[in-house]
Amino acid sequence: MSTSAPRTRRRADAERSIARIVAAARERLSADPNASTEDIARAAGVGRMTLYGHFHDRTELVEAALTETLRAGEEVLRDVDLTGDPREVLRNLLGSSWTLVAESASLLAAADGVVPDSRLRELHEDPARRLEELLRRGQLEGVFRVDLPLPWLVSAIHYLLHGAASEVRAGRLPASDAAEIVTRTVESVVLPASGADRDE
Repeated sequence: MSTSAPRTRRRADAERSIARIVAAARERLSADPNASTEDIARAAGVGRMTLYGHFHDRTELVEAALTETLRAGEEVLRDVDLTGDPREVLRNLLGSSWTLVAESASLLAAADGVVPDSRLRELHEDPARRLEELLRRGQLEGVFRVDLPLPWLVSAIHYLLHGAASEVRAGRLPASDAAEIVTRTVESVVLPASGADRDE
């Protein structure tokens, strides 16, 4: 009898176990950024030994949860129409981005100081690239300012989004107003202060 079938079943069982653990990590860390591996294992319906059989430590598990969350978010952002007036596209992109950031604020807080900054930047490469392409098009069309470096504008928007999520969590920014405040703040950063920028 071939041994490939049992190996395939074991691999499938392991993949299902990993998926349950990552889903539980996303759920628990979104509710509490300080959730322990014990909490996550309990939510996943597995023992600690099973969890550590798939993930070396909590950092690795947090990164896996964040990676899956950003992958799901990327599917949403990929559907945003990037054609048309750059300013309107930016508003739509910010709206979708803010929803995703707000929903994953606790998970992002769990990753802060745990997942290396270089890895966090790598995980955000696709959203950053999409935003950079939009800003570049807006600059070429005379809609967005050209007096500041494009990478800096992308970074500034990234920090504004994540900073706003932290302010909401701290109770210093009303959640109901956050999306509009973020959009207006970003527009104040990327739109030319005067017609002079359009002529450069």
